[in-house]
Amino acid sequence: MPGNWLTFWRSRTKLTDWDVVMYTRQGCHLCEQAWQQLEEARQRYQFVLRQVDVDGDVQLARQYGACVPVVVINGRVRFRGVLNPVLLKRLLESGDRPA
Repeated sequence: MPGNWLTFWRSRTKLTDWDVVMYTRQGCHLCEQAWQQLEEARQRYQFVLRQVDVDGDVQLARQYGACVPVVVINGRVRFRGVLNPVLLKRLLESGDRPA
């Protein structure tokens, strides 16, 4: 049963040095869904999670406003427009700190 043990260990992996930022805006239903998925993943993997409203900064609104939610992990854009939970899980369970 090594596969089961590995799955158990990975599900408990702490990623406390990971910085996950979701760029969002008020009234975005996709953002609300993505935030819920990220919160559930944060509870499981224990990474740092922040939310930034792009409408509070002209440059961010220009950069991300048309494609929120945008999820940035350790400085790298990983998701735009929609968060894919399967890809998020693969990324988190890989244990590799994204560059």
